[in-house]
Amino acid sequence: MELLTHGELVRLTPPERLALISQLWDSLEDDHLPLTAAQRTELDRRLASLDQDRREGITWATLKAELEQRCP
Repeated sequence: MELLTHGELVRLTPPERLALISQLWDSLEDDHLPLTAAQRTELDRRLASLDQDRREGITWATLKAELEQRCP
C-alpha cells in the first residue's frame, strides 16, 4: 500500500483532509474498532437511552406547531 507523504498531506486543503478522514472512518467495519470494556458499556448505555428517548420524544412538526402557538 502506498501512503501519502507528509508533504502530500499538508498540500491538501483542510476540507480535503477532513473529507479524507471521513472516507477512511466510514471504510472501517464495527469489528475493526477496538473498544475497551468501559467504552462498550457506555456505548450500550447510550444506545439504550436513545431507544428510550425516541419513545418519549415528539416530532419536529409537533414541536414547531407548539412553538408557533406559544410565540406567534
